[in-house]
Amino acid sequence: MKVLVTGGAGFLGQRLTHQLLAIGHLCDRNGVARPIDQLVLADVVTANDFGDPRVHVVTGDIADRALLGQLIDADTTSIFHLAAIVSSQAEADFDLGLRVNLDVTRQLLEHCRRLGHLPKVVFTSSVAVYGGPLPELVLDSTALNPQSSYGAAKAAAELLVNEFSRRGFVDGRVLRLPTISVRPGKPNKAASSFASGIIREPLHGETSVCAVTPQLRVWLLSPRRAIEGLILGHNLPAANFGTSRIVNLPGLSVTVAEMVAALGRVAGQETVSRITFTPDPAVENIVKSWPGAWDMTRAKALGFQVDPDFDSMIRTYLEDEAAR
Repeated sequence: MKVLVTGGAGFLGQRLTHQLLAIGHLCDRNGVARPIDQLVLADVVTANDFGDPRVHVVTGDIADRALLGQLIDADTTSIFHLAAIVSSQAEADFDLGLRVNLDVTRQLLEHCRRLGHLPKVVFTSSVAVYGGPLPELVLDSTALNPQSSYGAAKAAAELLVNEFSRRGFVDGRVLRLPTISVRPGKPNKAASSFASGIIREPLHGETSVCAVTPQLRVWLLSPRRAIEGLILGHNLPAANFGTSRIVNLPGLSVTVAEMVAALGRVAGQETVSRITFTPDPAVENIVKSWPGAWDMTRAKALGFQVDPDFDSMIRTYLEDEAAR
Protein backbone atom coordinates (compact mmCIF):
# COMPACT_ATOMS: atom_id res chain seq x y z
CA MET A 1 0.00 0.00 0.00
CA LYS A 2 1.04 3.57 -0.68
CA VAL A 3 -0.17 5.91 2.06
CA LEU A 4 -0.14 9.72 2.06
CA VAL A 5 -0.21 11.81 5.26
CA THR A 6 -0.77 15.53 4.70
CA GLY A 7 0.45 17.61 7.62
CA GLY A 8 2.99 14.84 8.06
CA ALA A 9 5.46 17.01 9.98
CA GLY A 10 2.85 18.02 12.55
CA PHE A 11 2.28 16.52 15.95
CA LEU A 12 -0.51 14.14 14.91
CA GLY A 13 1.14 13.39 11.57
CA GLN A 14 4.37 12.32 13.24
CA ARG A 15 2.57 10.26 15.90
CA LEU A 16 0.45 8.59 13.22
CA THR A 17 3.51 7.84 11.08
CA HIS A 18 5.34 6.27 14.02
CA GLN A 19 2.37 4.03 14.75
CA LEU A 20 1.80 3.05 11.12
CA LEU A 21 5.46 2.06 10.77
CA ALA A 22 5.17 -0.03 13.93
CA ILE A 23 1.99 -1.78 12.78
CA GLY A 24 3.22 -2.15 9.21
CA HIS A 25 -0.16 -2.67 7.54
CA LEU A 26 -3.63 -1.22 6.95
CA CYS A 27 -6.90 -2.70 5.69
CA ASP A 28 -7.82 -2.13 2.05
CA ARG A 29 -11.37 -1.50 0.79
CA ASN A 30 -12.10 -5.23 1.02
CA GLY A 31 -11.01 -5.43 4.65
CA VAL A 32 -7.80 -7.30 3.80
CA ALA A 33 -4.71 -6.30 5.79
CA ARG A 34 -2.00 -5.24 3.34
CA PRO A 35 1.58 -4.16 4.09
CA ILE A 36 2.49 -0.48 3.88
CA ASP A 37 5.12 -0.29 1.16
CA GLN A 38 5.44 3.49 1.01
CA LEU A 39 4.45 6.24 3.44
CA VAL A 40 4.54 9.75 1.96
CA LEU A 41 4.72 12.64 4.44
CA ALA A 42 3.81 16.04 2.98
CA ASP A 43 4.07 19.35 4.82
CA VAL A 44 5.33 22.93 4.45
CA VAL A 45 8.18 22.04 6.80
CA THR A 46 10.37 18.96 6.52
CA ALA A 47 9.04 15.93 8.39
CA ASN A 48 11.09 13.37 10.29
CA ASP A 49 11.46 10.22 8.18
CA PHE A 50 12.28 8.06 11.23
CA GLY A 51 15.21 6.57 9.32
CA ASP A 52 12.80 4.16 7.65
CA PRO A 53 13.16 3.39 3.91
CA ARG A 54 9.37 3.16 3.57
CA VAL A 55 9.05 6.88 4.38
CA HIS A 56 9.27 9.49 1.61
CA VAL A 57 9.27 13.13 2.79
CA VAL A 58 7.95 15.89 0.52
CA THR A 59 8.31 19.51 1.61
CA GLY A 60 6.03 22.06 -0.04
CA ASP A 61 2.63 23.73 -0.07
CA ILE A 62 -0.11 21.23 -0.88
CA ALA A 63 -2.27 24.14 -2.04
CA ASP A 64 -0.02 23.99 -5.10
CA ARG A 65 -2.02 21.84 -7.54
CA ALA A 66 1.17 20.61 -9.24
CA LEU A 67 2.56 19.35 -5.94
CA LEU A 68 -0.74 17.70 -5.05
CA GLY A 69 -0.63 15.91 -8.39
CA GLN A 70 2.82 14.57 -7.54
CA LEU A 71 1.71 13.38 -4.11
CA ILE A 72 -1.34 11.38 -5.22
CA ASP A 73 -1.22 8.88 -8.06
CA ALA A 74 -3.16 5.76 -8.99
CA ASP A 75 -1.06 3.73 -6.54
CA THR A 76 -2.09 5.86 -3.55
CA THR A 77 -4.50 3.62 -1.69
CA SER A 78 -4.95 5.66 1.50
CA ILE A 79 -4.83 9.35 2.45
CA PHE A 80 -4.81 10.77 5.97
CA HIS A 81 -5.65 14.43 5.37
CA LEU A 82 -4.46 16.16 8.55
CA ALA A 83 -3.08 19.42 7.12
CA ALA A 84 -4.88 22.47 8.51
CA ILE A 85 -4.53 26.06 9.66
CA VAL A 86 -5.45 26.14 13.36
CA SER A 87 -8.41 28.05 14.78
CA SER A 88 -7.00 31.39 15.97
CA GLN A 89 -4.69 31.63 12.96
CA ALA A 90 -7.61 30.97 10.60
CA GLU A 91 -9.59 33.68 12.38
CA ALA A 92 -6.71 36.15 11.98
CA ASP A 93 -6.02 35.28 8.32
CA PHE A 94 -9.30 34.45 6.59
CA ASP A 95 -7.78 33.84 3.17
CA LEU A 96 -5.09 31.48 4.44
CA GLY A 97 -7.55 29.51 6.56
CA LEU A 98 -10.02 29.09 3.71
CA ARG A 99 -7.29 28.14 1.23
CA VAL A 100 -5.81 25.39 3.39
CA ASN A 101 -8.83 24.19 5.36
CA LEU A 102 -11.33 24.09 2.49
CA ASP A 103 -9.80 24.71 -0.93
CA VAL A 104 -7.01 22.14 -0.50
CA THR A 105 -9.54 19.53 0.61
CA ARG A 106 -11.65 20.09 -2.48
CA GLN A 107 -8.58 19.98 -4.74
CA LEU A 108 -7.48 16.72 -3.11
CA LEU A 109 -10.91 15.15 -3.59
CA GLU A 110 -11.15 16.39 -7.18
CA HIS A 111 -7.73 14.95 -7.99
CA CYS A 112 -8.79 11.56 -6.63
CA ARG A 113 -12.01 11.76 -8.68
CA ARG A 114 -10.06 12.42 -11.86
CA LEU A 115 -7.73 9.49 -11.19
CA GLY A 116 -10.73 7.23 -10.56
CA HIS A 117 -8.92 4.86 -8.19
CA LEU A 118 -11.26 5.29 -5.15
CA PRO A 119 -8.73 5.70 -2.32
CA LYS A 120 -9.64 5.75 1.34
CA VAL A 121 -9.57 9.35 2.60
CA VAL A 122 -9.51 9.99 6.36
CA PHE A 123 -10.28 13.66 7.05
CA THR A 124 -9.82 15.14 10.50
CA SER A 125 -12.52 17.60 11.49
CA SER A 126 -13.26 19.35 14.77
CA VAL A 127 -15.73 20.24 17.52
CA ALA A 128 -15.56 23.74 16.00
CA VAL A 129 -18.18 22.78 13.39
CA TYR A 130 -20.74 23.31 16.18
CA GLY A 131 -21.56 26.61 17.84
CA GLY A 132 -24.22 28.97 19.07
CA PRO A 133 -26.77 27.81 21.66
CA LEU A 134 -26.12 24.10 22.18
CA PRO A 135 -27.76 21.40 24.30
CA GLU A 136 -25.74 20.07 27.23
CA LEU A 137 -25.21 16.88 25.22
CA VAL A 138 -24.64 17.40 21.51
CA LEU A 139 -26.20 14.67 19.35
CA ASP A 140 -25.19 13.45 15.91
CA SER A 141 -28.36 15.16 14.69
CA THR A 142 -27.49 18.55 16.25
CA ALA A 143 -27.30 21.19 13.51
CA LEU A 144 -23.90 22.60 12.61
CA ASN A 145 -23.51 26.30 13.34
CA PRO A 146 -19.80 27.15 13.43
CA GLN A 147 -18.82 30.43 15.08
CA SER A 148 -15.32 30.66 13.65
CA SER A 149 -13.75 30.68 10.20
CA TYR A 150 -11.92 27.46 11.11
CA GLY A 151 -15.16 25.72 12.03
CA ALA A 152 -16.96 26.96 8.92
CA ALA A 153 -14.23 25.64 6.61
CA LYS A 154 -14.16 22.29 8.40
CA ALA A 155 -17.96 21.96 8.18
CA ALA A 156 -17.92 22.67 4.44
CA ALA A 157 -15.08 20.18 3.90
CA GLU A 158 -17.01 17.51 5.82
CA LEU A 159 -19.93 17.80 3.42
CA LEU A 160 -17.59 17.51 0.44
CA VAL A 161 -16.00 14.31 1.77
CA ASN A 162 -19.43 12.86 2.47
CA GLU A 163 -20.69 13.79 -1.02
CA PHE A 164 -17.62 12.51 -2.86
CA SER A 165 -18.05 9.24 -0.95
CA ARG A 166 -21.76 9.01 -1.78
CA ARG A 167 -20.91 9.45 -5.45
CA GLY A 168 -18.25 6.74 -5.28
CA PHE A 169 -15.28 9.00 -6.04
CA VAL A 170 -13.48 8.30 -2.74
CA ASP A 171 -14.00 6.07 0.28
CA GLY A 172 -14.12 8.89 2.82
CA ARG A 173 -14.23 8.93 6.59
CA VAL A 174 -14.61 12.19 8.55
CA LEU A 175 -13.47 12.00 12.15
CA ARG A 176 -14.42 14.94 14.33
CA LEU A 177 -11.69 15.16 16.94
CA PRO A 178 -12.19 16.58 20.41
CA THR A 179 -9.49 18.95 21.65
CA ILE A 180 -6.30 16.90 21.96
CA SER A 181 -4.64 17.03 25.39
CA VAL A 182 -1.90 16.77 26.43
CA ARG A 183 0.07 17.77 23.32
CA PRO A 184 3.87 17.77 23.56
CA GLY A 185 6.06 20.58 22.27
CA LYS A 186 5.41 24.31 22.32
CA PRO A 187 2.15 26.29 22.34
CA ASN A 188 0.63 26.95 18.91
CA LYS A 189 -1.91 29.44 17.59
CA ALA A 190 -4.92 27.19 18.21
CA ALA A 191 -7.56 28.65 20.51
CA SER A 192 -7.45 25.33 22.37
CA SER A 193 -3.70 25.59 23.06
CA PHE A 194 -4.38 26.29 26.74
CA ALA A 195 -5.79 22.76 27.17
CA SER A 196 -2.28 21.37 26.87
CA GLY A 197 -0.32 24.40 28.09
CA ILE A 198 -1.82 24.40 31.58
CA ILE A 199 -0.59 20.83 32.03
CA ARG A 200 2.56 20.58 29.90
CA GLU A 201 4.36 23.73 31.02
CA PRO A 202 3.81 23.26 34.79
CA LEU A 203 4.97 19.62 34.53
CA HIS A 204 8.21 20.93 33.00
CA GLY A 205 8.74 23.52 35.73
CA GLU A 206 7.45 26.46 33.67
CA THR A 207 4.65 28.93 34.31
CA SER A 208 1.47 28.82 32.25
CA VAL A 209 -1.09 31.58 31.70
CA CYS A 210 -4.54 30.15 31.00
CA ALA A 211 -6.54 32.22 28.51
CA VAL A 212 -9.97 30.94 29.63
CA THR A 213 -11.92 30.84 32.89
CA PRO A 214 -11.79 27.81 35.20
CA GLN A 215 -15.52 27.12 34.72
CA LEU A 216 -15.21 26.55 30.96
CA ARG A 217 -16.11 22.98 29.95
CA VAL A 218 -14.11 21.28 27.20
CA TRP A 219 -14.25 18.00 25.29
CA LEU A 220 -10.88 16.21 25.34
CA LEU A 221 -9.09 13.19 23.92
CA SER A 222 -5.53 12.02 24.52
CA PRO A 223 -3.03 11.84 21.64
CA ARG A 224 -2.80 8.09 22.12
CA ARG A 225 -6.56 7.61 21.70
CA ALA A 226 -6.63 10.05 18.77
CA ILE A 227 -4.08 8.00 16.83
CA GLU A 228 -5.94 4.79 17.63
CA GLY A 229 -9.09 6.48 16.33
CA LEU A 230 -7.49 7.55 13.05
CA ILE A 231 -6.30 4.03 12.31
CA LEU A 232 -9.59 2.43 13.35
CA GLY A 233 -11.51 4.98 11.26
CA HIS A 234 -9.40 4.02 8.25
CA ASN A 235 -9.78 0.28 8.72
CA LEU A 236 -13.55 0.16 9.29
CA PRO A 237 -15.61 -1.19 6.37
CA ALA A 238 -17.41 1.56 4.47
CA ALA A 239 -20.74 -0.14 5.08
CA ASN A 240 -20.39 0.40 8.83
CA PHE A 241 -20.83 4.16 8.42
CA GLY A 242 -24.25 3.95 6.79
CA THR A 243 -25.38 7.11 5.00
CA SER A 244 -23.04 9.43 6.90
CA ARG A 245 -19.26 9.12 6.80
CA ILE A 246 -18.99 11.65 9.65
CA VAL A 247 -18.30 10.44 13.19
CA ASN A 248 -17.97 12.39 16.44
CA LEU A 249 -15.07 10.69 18.21
CA PRO A 250 -15.69 10.00 21.89
CA GLY A 251 -14.00 12.19 24.47
CA LEU A 252 -13.96 13.29 28.08
CA SER A 253 -16.05 16.24 29.28
CA VAL A 254 -14.23 18.26 31.96
CA THR A 255 -13.99 21.83 33.17
CA VAL A 256 -10.66 23.62 33.20
CA ALA A 257 -10.87 23.62 37.01
CA GLU A 258 -11.23 19.82 36.96
CA MET A 259 -8.18 19.58 34.71
CA VAL A 260 -6.15 21.63 37.19
CA ALA A 261 -7.40 19.47 40.09
CA ALA A 262 -6.27 16.34 38.22
CA LEU A 263 -2.84 17.90 37.71
CA GLY A 264 -2.64 18.43 41.46
CA ARG A 265 -3.49 14.78 42.16
CA VAL A 266 -0.89 13.54 39.68
CA ALA A 267 1.94 16.03 40.18
CA GLY A 268 1.24 17.93 43.40
CA GLN A 269 0.19 21.44 44.34
CA GLU A 270 3.58 22.99 43.64
CA THR A 271 3.03 22.13 39.99
CA VAL A 272 -0.47 23.63 40.08
CA SER A 273 0.91 26.87 41.57
CA ARG A 274 2.64 27.58 38.25
CA ILE A 275 -0.76 28.22 36.58
CA THR A 276 -2.31 31.69 36.47
CA PHE A 277 -5.59 32.73 34.85
CA THR A 278 -5.77 35.74 32.53
CA PRO A 279 -8.84 35.17 30.35
CA ASP A 280 -8.61 36.41 26.75
CA PRO A 281 -12.12 37.25 25.48
CA ALA A 282 -11.20 36.39 21.88
CA VAL A 283 -10.01 32.91 22.87
CA GLU A 284 -12.83 32.37 25.36
CA ASN A 285 -15.50 33.30 22.80
CA ILE A 286 -14.14 30.79 20.28
CA VAL A 287 -13.77 27.92 22.73
CA LYS A 288 -17.04 28.41 24.60
CA SER A 289 -18.90 28.10 21.27
CA TRP A 290 -17.70 24.48 21.04
CA PRO A 291 -19.56 21.54 22.61
CA GLY A 292 -18.56 20.53 26.12
CA ALA A 293 -19.94 17.02 25.62
CA TRP A 294 -21.55 14.97 22.88
CA ASP A 295 -23.37 11.69 22.59
CA MET A 296 -20.91 8.81 22.12
CA THR A 297 -23.36 6.03 21.27
CA ARG A 298 -22.54 5.76 17.56
CA ALA A 299 -18.78 6.15 18.00
CA LYS A 300 -18.63 3.48 20.69
CA ALA A 301 -20.76 1.14 18.57
CA LEU A 302 -18.17 1.55 15.79
CA GLY A 303 -15.41 0.61 18.25
CA PHE A 304 -13.85 3.98 19.12
CA GLN A 305 -12.43 4.23 22.64
CA VAL A 306 -12.31 7.07 25.18
CA ASP A 307 -9.89 7.87 28.00
CA PRO A 308 -11.27 6.89 31.44
CA ASP A 309 -10.44 10.20 33.18
CA PHE A 310 -8.19 13.23 32.91
CA ASP A 311 -5.76 11.89 35.51
CA SER A 312 -4.98 9.01 33.12
CA MET A 313 -4.53 11.46 30.25
CA ILE A 314 -1.83 13.30 32.23
CA ARG A 315 -0.11 10.02 33.09
CA THR A 316 -0.26 8.94 29.44
CA TYR A 317 1.49 12.17 28.50
CA LEU A 318 4.22 11.57 31.09
CA GLU A 319 4.70 7.98 29.88
CA ASP A 320 4.93 9.02 26.23
CA GLU A 321 7.37 11.84 27.00
CA ALA A 322 9.57 9.51 29.04
CA ALA A 323 9.67 7.10 26.09
CA ARG A 324 10.81 9.77 23.59
